[in-house]
This record gives sequence, C-alpha cells and structure tokens, in this order.
Amino acid sequence: MSEFAHRPVMLDEILQVFASVPPGWVLDATLGGAGHATALLDRHPHLRILGLDRDGDALAVASRRLAVYGDRAATAHLRFDHLDHAMEALSIPNLSGALFDLGVSSPQFDRAERGFSYRHAAPLDMRMDQREPWTAGDIVNGYEESQLAQVLRRHGDERFATRIARAIVAARPIETTTQLAEIVTSAIPAAARRTGGHPAKRTFQAIRIELNRELEVLPGALDLAIERTVVGGRVAVISYHSGEDRIVKQRLRFAETGGCECPPELPCVCDAVKTVRLVRGIPRTPGEAERTANPRARSARLRVVERIEPTRRG
Repeated sequence: MSEFAHRPVMLDEILQVFASVPPGWVLDATLGGAGHATALLDRHPHLRILGLDRDGDALAVASRRLAVYGDRAATAHLRFDHLDHAMEALSIPNLSGALFDLGVSSPQFDRAERGFSYRHAAPLDMRMDQREPWTAGDIVNGYEESQLAQVLRRHGDERFATRIARAIVAARPIETTTQLAEIVTSAIPAAARRTGGHPAKRTFQAIRIELNRELEVLPGALDLAIERTVVGGRVAVISYHSGEDRIVKQRLRFAETGGCECPPELPCVCDAVKTVRLVRGIPRTPGEAERTANPRARSARLRVVERIEPTRRG
C-alpha cells in the first residue's frame, strides 16, 4: 500500500478555489492518496479536512499521511453520498467547502490485481470498495446481451456496443482483464481500432462505472454537499468524461437557478430559490504544462460554485 502515490490534478486551481472560504471543514469526497488534502492543509491554516474514500487501500495510506496534522484532519471509509454520516459521527455541523475529484486514481489502474486496467492480466474485479460482493466479472458473465450493450452505450459512449456485447456473451466465461480486452478488440472493425486509443478503453470504463454506481450516486452527493456548505463556502468538482460532467453541470445549474424554467426575460413565477453562484475566473481545464506532465489530467474539467444566501429569482 505504500506505493499508493497520486499526483493531484489541477492542484494550483484547487488551492485558489478554497483560499477565501470561511474557516472550517472542507470535505475531500474522494481522498485517494491525500494529495489535494495535504496541499490544502499546508497552504491554508484556516482549513480542516474531512476525507472520504471507498477504497480501503487508499484510505489507509491517506490516513497515515494526514496523521501529522492532528485534529485538523479526519477520515472515513465511506462512499461520498454518505457524507452526512461522517459529519454526524464527528459532530461536524457544516462544511466550508467540498472537493470531488471523480473517476479512478492512477494507483488503482497501476495495481494489476485490482482489475481496472486492460493492459495487465488480472481477475475481472474493478471494485473501488473491496467490501462489496459484486465484481466486474458478474457483469461481464451475468448481464444479458441487451443489458451489456446498454451499459456500454450509456457509460462508455461506445458506438460498437451491440457488436461488443454479442462477442462477450459468445465468449463466456471470461475470467481475466486481458481476455476481455482481446474479445472487445476483435469485435471492433479494424479501421476503428487504429484511432481513439486502446479499443477496450470505453468498455472497461463503462463496466467500472456500472459496477461502482459512480453516476448513480453522484447527483445526490453533490446536492447534499451544497446543502451542508455554509454561505461563502465553495464546492468544486473535477470530472473526466462526458457522463460525469453532464451530471455535474446539471446539478450545479439546478442549485444556481433553483430549478427555474421561466423565460429569462420574464419574472419568475415558480418561486425558485437559488443557493449558489458560479465561480468564474478560475481555469476550467489544466494548463498545457500539466497536460504534458500528467496524462490523466488531459480530460479533466473543473466546475466551481459558491454558496450564497437562499434567494428567490426575481
């Protein structure tokens, strides 16, 4: 577990986001190796960190790294949609901010036995929380062909979803990541294999998201984080693919407008209440230097809102 090192994405931007929030607890909803968390504690003495992670290996390493900060840091082995449980257990009444760095961390990909990568032979696992009973193998070998195709389209934007799902069903049982990668690759037309990275990338992403319910739990977690954040506090989200970013944009937009659908040129008649404002002036994507140095950052997109006093739209 000591090798669980993680280069935090858009670190300078995140430090800027939380520089001006009120003193108090900032939720790191996806703690990972605590890269963002330790930097925030070092740079901003007025902040404390509540770190959550569903990955027990990551949490063990992060907890050791945060121990030097004493009571300025606390951790919990929880999925981020259960953030209120951690707050209640630690008697934290509210948050000064929240950070969601979505997706999978580099160490999870790099550790072959976790089954996230199509580049290393391993059992079909892909569980972020290894306490969970279901694995990627249960999806690959258990879903009906139509279910599989739907997952690949919905979570992977895979245009060859039907062909891939048919090939997977025909090849069952499939036991390893490299077996699955070979089956997916063979199902995709040769011309399409030569562009867009590894042919199995979208399939592995889709199965991982389905297994870990990543998009399913995200809307409620974002709403809850905004609700528990004090006026002047901020919620920042780094997403890495279109499905995540679509949900983030929708939920932050809902908080910004109160869900109002009235024409902007007319007074609001639906009594919508807005609770945040969009924070501008902070880059939404990594700079060229970071994209070059850290390939994982290339697809990152940052969205930030600041909590305001609840206000009815005029």
